[in-house]
Amino acid sequence: MRSSVYIHIPFCKSICSYCDFCKIYYNQKYIDSYLKSLENEIKTFYQNDEIKTLYIGGGTPSSLNIEEVSKLLDITKMFNISKDLEFTIELNIEHITKELLELLYENGVNRLSIGVQTFNEKHLKILNRHHSKNEVIKKIEMAKKVGFNNINIDLIYAIPNQTKSELIEDLDDFLRLDITHISTYSLIIEPHTKLYIDKTDYIDETIDFEMYQLINETVTKKGYNYYEISNYSKPGYESKHNLVYWNNLEYYGFGMGASGYVDNVRYTNTTNINKYNSGQYRDEIEVIDNQTKIENELILGFRKIKGINKNNFFKKYNQSIYEINNINKLIEEGKLIDDGTNIYINSKYLYLSNEILINFMV
Repeated sequence: MRSSVYIHIPFCKSICSYCDFCKIYYNQKYIDSYLKSLENEIKTFYQNDEIKTLYIGGGTPSSLNIEEVSKLLDITKMFNISKDLEFTIELNIEHITKELLELLYENGVNRLSIGVQTFNEKHLKILNRHHSKNEVIKKIEMAKKVGFNNINIDLIYAIPNQTKSELIEDLDDFLRLDITHISTYSLIIEPHTKLYIDKTDYIDETIDFEMYQLINETVTKKGYNYYEISNYSKPGYESKHNLVYWNNLEYYGFGMGASGYVDNVRYTNTTNINKYNSGQYRDEIEVIDNQTKIENELILGFRKIKGINKNNFFKKYNQSIYEINNINKLIEEGKLIDDGTNIYINSKYLYLSNEILINFMV
C-alpha cells in the first residue's frame, strides 16, 4: 500500500543560484500540455490507494497563474483521499496573494512550505531570491488569516561570507513569525548551479558547524522538536509526508523529474519536457532487493533523531538489527546509542552523520 503522493511542478519564474532540482523557466505554452500529461501519468500508474499525504513541490508550483493552479488542484481530486490528508504545497513569497491562498484553502491544501531562506538582503542577492523581510511578515500573516495553521519555512545557512551574528538575526526573525515547522539547510554548492559555475567557495567548516549548533540551540529553546537532521517542528506538526521517505515506505512520484517507490521499484521520471509531455515518463528504474531495502532503511532511518525502532525493524525484515554489519561496532564506539527501544545517532555525531551512514552502504 502506498499512502503518499509527490507531484513535481518544474516551472520557475527565476532560477535560484544554488538549485539543482529539476526545473525550467516558466513558459505558458508548456503548461497545458504538462498538466494533461501529468493527469495521464496519474491515470496510468495510480492504483487507487488511499492517500494520506500529498505534496506538490518544484520548481516553483506558485509560478503557475490562478487558472493553472486551479487545473492542478482539479487533477489532485483523482486521488482516493483520506479524511486526515496532509496536503502541502511549496510557495515563493513573491507569488503569494489572498486569491491564491483562498483557492488553495478551499481545495483542501492544509500545509504551506514557503521558501524564505534568509531575510538578509545581501544574502538574498547571492541566492537569487526576490522578496523582502516586510513582504515575508505580511504574506505569512495573510496565510494565517485565510486559515493556514501549519506552515513550514526553509532556512539556508553557511552562505558565503555569512557571519554568526547575521544568522542570529535571521533566526530571531524566523522565530518571531511563530510558524509550526522550520527546515534548515547548510548551503551545498552543487555542480551545474550558478554558484558552482561562479566558483563560489564554501564557508569555513568550523563556522558551518558552529552555525549548526547555534540553530539547534536557539530553535529547540523556543519549544521546537528536533526530529530529523534538517527539521524542527512544534509538537504534533512533524511533516507526515517527509516521514514517509525517512521511514523507507513506498510512495508515488508524478511529474517531470519526480521519483517514486512502488512495488519494490524505485523510479525517476525524465527531466526532458518534450519527452514528458509526449508520455515518455520513466527514465530510470531500479528493482529493490531485500539487501538494498535494508540499506535504505538504515540510511534514511538514521536521519531521524529517534532513529530506528528495533522491534519494527525485526517485523519488517525478520532479522535483528544487530545482525547488520557495523551496528555493534558503532554502538561500542559511542557513535550510535541503543536505548533499549530505538537505535539512533549520538547527538554529538549528528553533524557528521554522513560519515556514519556510509558504514551501511554496500
